[in-house]
Amino acid sequence: MQREMEGGESCHPLLRGGNRREKGYNHGLSSSQIQVLAAICETLFPSLPLDTTLNKGTPEDQAFSAFYTASASQVPFPDEAAELLFKRAVPEALSLVNWVLKILSFRMGTLLLCGSICLNKKWPFIHKFSEISLEKREEVLKKWSREKNWVPLRVVFVLIKLVCFYNFFSRTDVNGHNPAWKAMGYKVDTREKLKRKERPLEEGLIETMYETDSTFVQSLTEKGLEVTEDVKQNMYKVKCDVVIVGSGCGGGVAAAVLANSGQKVIVLEKGEYFVANDYSSLEGPSMTAQYESGGLMPSLDGKMMILAGSTVGGGSAINWSACIRTPDPVLREWSKKYKIPFFGSSNYQSAMDSVCRRIGVTEKCKKESFQNQILRQGCEKTGLKVESVAINSSADHYCGSCCYGCRTGDKKGTDTTWLVDAVGNGAVILTGCKAEKFILEDGKDGIKTKKCSGVIAAASWRSKVTKKLQIVSKVTISACGSLSTPPLMISSGLQNPNIGRNLHLHPVQFAWGYFPEDMINFSGNNYEGGIITSIHKVLAEDSSPRVIVEAPALGPASFSALIPWISGRDVKDRMVKYARTANLFALVRDQGSGEVRAEGRVSYRLDQLDKENLRIGLRKALRILVAAGAVEVGTYRSDGQRIKCKGIEEEDLEEFLDTATIVGGPRSRNELWTIFTSAHQMTSCRMGATEEEGALDENAESWEAKGLYVCDGSVLPTAVGVNPMVTIQSTAYCIASKIAESLKKAEKSLTN
Repeated sequence: MQREMEGGESCHPLLRGGNRREKGYNHGLSSSQIQVLAAICETLFPSLPLDTTLNKGTPEDQAFSAFYTASASQVPFPDEAAELLFKRAVPEALSLVNWVLKILSFRMGTLLLCGSICLNKKWPFIHKFSEISLEKREEVLKKWSREKNWVPLRVVFVLIKLVCFYNFFSRTDVNGHNPAWKAMGYKVDTREKLKRKERPLEEGLIETMYETDSTFVQSLTEKGLEVTEDVKQNMYKVKCDVVIVGSGCGGGVAAAVLANSGQKVIVLEKGEYFVANDYSSLEGPSMTAQYESGGLMPSLDGKMMILAGSTVGGGSAINWSACIRTPDPVLREWSKKYKIPFFGSSNYQSAMDSVCRRIGVTEKCKKESFQNQILRQGCEKTGLKVESVAINSSADHYCGSCCYGCRTGDKKGTDTTWLVDAVGNGAVILTGCKAEKFILEDGKDGIKTKKCSGVIAAASWRSKVTKKLQIVSKVTISACGSLSTPPLMISSGLQNPNIGRNLHLHPVQFAWGYFPEDMINFSGNNYEGGIITSIHKVLAEDSSPRVIVEAPALGPASFSALIPWISGRDVKDRMVKYARTANLFALVRDQGSGEVRAEGRVSYRLDQLDKENLRIGLRKALRILVAAGAVEVGTYRSDGQRIKCKGIEEEDLEEFLDTATIVGGPRSRNELWTIFTSAHQMTSCRMGATEEEGALDENAESWEAKGLYVCDGSVLPTAVGVNPMVTIQSTAYCIASKIAESLKKAEKSLTN
């Protein structure tokens, strides 16, 4: 499975760099549309003379010169950006971009969308967009980015800017190198990989991407599964005790608990399996292989960018290691207000203890990263309380690329803990295998209208397995996350109105501060070291978290996609400061909610309290950065809001902070806008005391289908308010323990 890179380093083929192609592009744009797109890309990121103030008189000058003279219109950037857009954008947005590019390829169309700026005194009097001068095109894009009356043009601007920059800064050659990175001070993590057991799940693993119809049955049989072939339906029928869809924080824990209780467990995972020796730490290929929609998953209105894991281990394999127990006020709320008793029980506290032991939670960190140093010092100087954050790795873990998979193997996700336990007790994990629908039969007990007897699944496009799978089980568990569990249940025919609704996302707003390299009191760069080791909390009246301020992981491509575009020169000036730009974010326990009823189609709305809490958190983040000594701070608002800090008076700072308001997304009718982000998805299939209050009962079993359970973040009654990994794993532990108990009781009743 592991193959050698050209540089000699072992790395999984899906995580390698290199953008070489043997075939044409699959974006569907005509040559005239690509010409327009290239002109837009050139305007966003043009070739410019090097700013002499940035010339350091060092050997790095050549890298700076190459960076400033590079243009995003150069081949093959426009075609690659178009293909990225084709793969990631929702159909409505893709159609809009297609139309705008087509209109701009004509003279009259350019006049319609750009106005008099395209007029010329000489024949043909009207220039097509690609014929307009760079300076005038820049004025057009500035106007589009602030367009209030015709929002679709702003949406097109945002989409093209996002894919243009993300592609430019994530693409690599076959050696995993991007020439822009040197000017930015960015280096890919190349630390020696920790030598551990190469593939700890190998004994129970079947990777469908390496299987064919002729080998698949044999592989299943060798794992102790009973398999028959249904020729009429072109399907393999597999029997087990429990089938679990998803291998993340919920599915991994459930698999371990149930396999340990003696059940034959099958885990279905649509993503692929990677181990420490596979990881390249390259942002682009890593996110493509390990994240939902390659890490570029927007809400339908473009307001929210959503990060969710899609690999063996789910979010636990690529998250930021923070291990925070469920706050007591939240547990009291869930047990009393929402009437889910186990959240208030000693069993839940015991489950948190078990989870923290198994994933190796460490309370202290020996060396904090650049961004966490700044957060801690800024809090201390402003009199704000700062707390240390426990992590599921060793105290000397100094890894800033865990969001692309931990190359040292030190971080303990479910792929290196719970799933290993499950495989040790006979569980089988099928990768590259996606569930399509649950098998629902009419029930007979008069209470549940249906009975779930398993799941229908299919191997991914990479596999040569052509037949579908019918997995028949006593218990079926959906653990594919808050974004995927509801669409799977709805497509299976379940109709409870709570399915897919009440989605909470822990919305986030970023602030940044620039700390030049000569500020030696803060060592390192923003992409190095533990991602979250310090936190500042703003508590509500009941002591539950209202807002938290933490540090994020932002690779060059993600950073470039988020920063506001003011001009081509401004974006280049920002990017060369990337390595020493510290980012902090404010995260709120959201009261507003969203909906996900079909795959990849997420809608979401903040309520007024969320906006106020985000404003409070954003002000605190900016004040922390200023107190820590940033020479300049700002937000990611579309107008490039920023302020120089040297010699700033308190009155001037307060005036600036008062302007740090929370505005709408790209589709709002305001001149100013911003993009929110989310890495935590919860509550879209919540438990409730009644069918009217939740999609599931207090045991996380579907009200509509006996034997169908949910065991992921979607079961939580409300947003947690803090990083939810420990909460989800502890909840899954309790749910799975109850399922194991009920299965044992059923077995005993059959033998008596």
